[in-house]
Amino acid sequence: ALANIKRGNFLQLFENKHTFFKYLACIGVGLPIWFSIGVLINLSHWFLKDMHHNFGLPNKIVIQNAVMFAYIGLSVGDLISGILSQILKSRKKVIYIFLVLSIIVLLLYVNMQNISFFTFKLMCFLIGAATGFWALFVTNASEQFGTNVRSTVTNTVPNFVRGAAIPITTSFMILNEKIGILNAAIIVGLVCILISFISTYYLKETFNKELNYFE
Repeated sequence: ALANIKRGNFLQLFENKHTFFKYLACIGVGLPIWFSIGVLINLSHWFLKDMHHNFGLPNKIVIQNAVMFAYIGLSVGDLISGILSQILKSRKKVIYIFLVLSIIVLLLYVNMQNISFFTFKLMCFLIGAATGFWALFVTNASEQFGTNVRSTVTNTVPNFVRGAAIPITTSFMILNEKIGILNAAIIVGLVCILISFISTYYLKETFNKELNYFE
């Protein structure tokens, strides 16, 4: 029987509706992470310009600092989300907590007024920390599937989330032209977070799940 089991077959993820939706949901969980990095951090100089902040620094320096502090935040968030997951004995509860934090930080970010460069760097750190559930998101995705496709899922889901940066950024750019940068960020950000909420709700809790099975 073992010889008949297909291993690492990417197309197997599309063979039935349940597996396909489960795979899509795994991708959906990670969208807010790349919205935060791709839009709020990478385009931070746009936001500052709109809020009439400059700090008298070239854009390159601003972006470098934004990226650095966001990634420090991501590392801290990853560490905390992993520890919290063990304490709460749940993957889903921790993702929900981080999504709520992401909403709070997004709303704080678009309401930055008269801030110092230090406060800006702190905001970038908080954006990173609030979306620092990357390791948990990948773990959650891999635990949703049987051993024959688990590696395929674990390798492809993060790449699809990274690829989603393109439609996320494109929709942000289109909305930016129509309703302004802050409104565009709120709408695209909240849509990404909502998709992540729904996707997390759809998936089963995998903490302490028996993983020795095949799809």
